[in-house]
Amino acid sequence: MMCSGASCGTAKVDKLKKCPEGNNADIKLAKGTKSDVVPCSIDECQKDQSPKQEDEEACEKRAVITDDVDVLLYNALPDDVLFKQPESSHLGDCPVCCLPLSLDTAKSSMMMCCSKIICNGCACANAVREVEGRLKHTCLFCREPAPDTKEGRDRQNTKRAVANDPVALREEGKAQQRKGHYEKAFEYYTNAAKLGEKEAHFLLSTLYLNGHGVEKDRQKSTYHQEEAAIGGHPGARYVLGQHESFFGNADRAVRHYVIAATQGHDRAINALTEMFKEGYVEKDDLAAALRAHKAAVDATKSPQREAEEEFQRARLARKLENTNLS
Repeated sequence: MMCSGASCGTAKVDKLKKCPEGNNADIKLAKGTKSDVVPCSIDECQKDQSPKQEDEEACEKRAVITDDVDVLLYNALPDDVLFKQPESSHLGDCPVCCLPLSLDTAKSSMMMCCSKIICNGCACANAVREVEGRLKHTCLFCREPAPDTKEGRDRQNTKRAVANDPVALREEGKAQQRKGHYEKAFEYYTNAAKLGEKEAHFLLSTLYLNGHGVEKDRQKSTYHQEEAAIGGHPGARYVLGQHESFFGNADRAVRHYVIAATQGHDRAINALTEMFKEGYVEKDDLAAALRAHKAAVDATKSPQREAEEEFQRARLARKLENTNLS
């Protein structure tokens, strides 16, 4: 199935690429200056990607030739799967108050003892309860004693990683990446992704894209971005939108941005606003996206979370005041 603006009928076949899913098939890349769509004709690949044999979009590969490198935008998923609106973000809900977690990771924290992400509102309320009752500090979810040092928290996370906890594996990968140990990070991310951890898929995509700890592979990078996106990762969805926009596929970029914006992603709604100015988005569609974005952000608010934010603002103001006095 050809996408709009493609002209691959007269293009000369220049190179061959392997299907990233491991099927014994070559994908022909058409050489030219415009984006080309080359449908995969391999039955085995089509069976793996879509339950419907007649779904022609299941294995489309859009080849784009730049000045110095052949870039393949590989769509491993059919559009009805890729552009389906996720029920929630990859972060899910706080397990204590059961409200959606904010995409701003500074507004929540992970418990290393159980790998649960707790919103700051619940954490603050629990801290007040412990102070007033003179109770020992424990995990809000599993009630395990909370370590006071970074070393203790790292030991807890390592213990969870050994037990194949996907979130703990991802965090171990992040720790290795911060140290510059990309190969170890790749191993941890891969194991976490196999267990369904969506953030790990997104982190794997960056390693493949940059060639850190693994051979650079744009196909696999896009594959992991798509896996993260359909799992509710708005950051991955936003990156896919950027890719589509860069290669001139404005309609597909808009669809990605709308999904990310509906999850409360700020940069996606900003991208939609810019595309509206350029004439790619209708006024009513932008208005609907703005309402959905606001609803997603409002859903993450609660009196406890707002009280914690007010406490942090007052704390920062006192700190600045003391700094000025000194």
